[in-house]
Amino acid sequence: MQQFFYDEQIRRFLLQFTRIFSNFQIEYGREDGSDAAALLRVPVRYGDASRNAQTIIQENSANSLPATPLMTFYVAALDYDRPRMQEPYHVSKIAVRQRTYDESTETYERTQGNAFSIERLMPVPYKLTLNLDIWTSNTNQKFQLLEQILTLFNPSLEIQSTDNYIDWTSLSVVELESVQWSSRTIPMGTENPIDIATLRFNLPIWISSPAKVKKLGVIERVIASIYDAQGDAVNAITNSDLLLGTRQIITPYNYKIVLIGNQVQVLQERTIVDQTNQSLVPPTIVSSSNVMWPSIIGMYGVLRPGISQLRLDQDDGTQVIGTIVVDPNDERFLLFSVDEDTVPQNTLLPVDAVINPLVSGPGQGLPNPVAGQRYLLTESTGADGNVGPAAAWVGPSGRPLVAEYNDIIQFNGSRWDVAFMASTQPGDQYVTNLTTALQYQWTGQQWIKSYQGIYPGGQWNLVL
Repeated sequence: MQQFFYDEQIRRFLLQFTRIFSNFQIEYGREDGSDAAALLRVPVRYGDASRNAQTIIQENSANSLPATPLMTFYVAALDYDRPRMQEPYHVSKIAVRQRTYDESTETYERTQGNAFSIERLMPVPYKLTLNLDIWTSNTNQKFQLLEQILTLFNPSLEIQSTDNYIDWTSLSVVELESVQWSSRTIPMGTENPIDIATLRFNLPIWISSPAKVKKLGVIERVIASIYDAQGDAVNAITNSDLLLGTRQIITPYNYKIVLIGNQVQVLQERTIVDQTNQSLVPPTIVSSSNVMWPSIIGMYGVLRPGISQLRLDQDDGTQVIGTIVVDPNDERFLLFSVDEDTVPQNTLLPVDAVINPLVSGPGQGLPNPVAGQRYLLTESTGADGNVGPAAAWVGPSGRPLVAEYNDIIQFNGSRWDVAFMASTQPGDQYVTNLTTALQYQWTGQQWIKSYQGIYPGGQWNLVL
């Protein structure tokens, strides 16, 4: 059984038609040689009144005549407009995102709210014919009203039944088809009826069935509980959020960012940064930049602590992902909580520091040696007389340690040994510096920062 629905579609077009003619006036009381005249607003009524309503208006008297001037209109015809027929089985599908509504202030905010999918069925075309009767007590009143009305229709006037932009049937035109000057006939006879001028109008309208609206939050909960083909639940949930419009993925203004420990600073594209990801030196704050994160994020939505993410693209096609919040002490920074599962796993034991063995040594700028101490070297030592601080680096057989730059050395309790000989090792080795908490990657040729440092525009994005 078909469900009942009624959306007042024809009634809305009649109301708009009424508003077209609701503010016309006539003047009366002008005397010869006088500029003063009274203006009278001419009422307009829908002429198809019920019998009970009409009895009340006429004060239950058959001798009551309508006051003039007056305009009335009624539906003369409603015909199926076959020339305007389109594919009757067409379904238009659109996605709509609402702005968040604050019920306490009764205003819409600048952030994204609910998401919907709307299916609109093809509406049915009709031609609505309306007759407008103009009741006047003298010819001068008729002249005044017609002169004001006829100038509007050349030959039509556009109307809109609703302000809902999703409603594709709201627009129509009112087209003047014909004018009947008078209802009187010649000869007039003994009666003196009220003179009525009739204007006939055509309105091409659409009558549509209800649209099917789906709130995407319900579908989101279903998809979020399903793993993707690779068994990755986290990415399956996030990707479904993006698809359903409940989340956004953006890289604002092609800005670049610098990841400094657990802080993320945003920089304009033109900002010059004298730092390189190829260096082992920790990245530093760019003091010349005062770009604030809230002003950037506010352009796209709202940051949700524990949910919103920062994604950093890596050279091998993977991403380092973490959740973010704005630093409450300095809005130039986001606090980045990295997901350890997305960070490359260490393949080597951590090092205590990155050092130049020609400048410092155990007990001479560095702590006294303890078994298990490990250092990453930036210079070679022990070869060609390069031994650094005297007697600091004792190698096998009590001789000076011989090690190349990029090697990792380790103290075994009595001497220093080369634990990682870089010249013989393949790439994709990872180690963490305990002093700076930075992870380094061995590429096969040099050590570089694993994921800390500068990310130009296009190599990072926010998921709100």
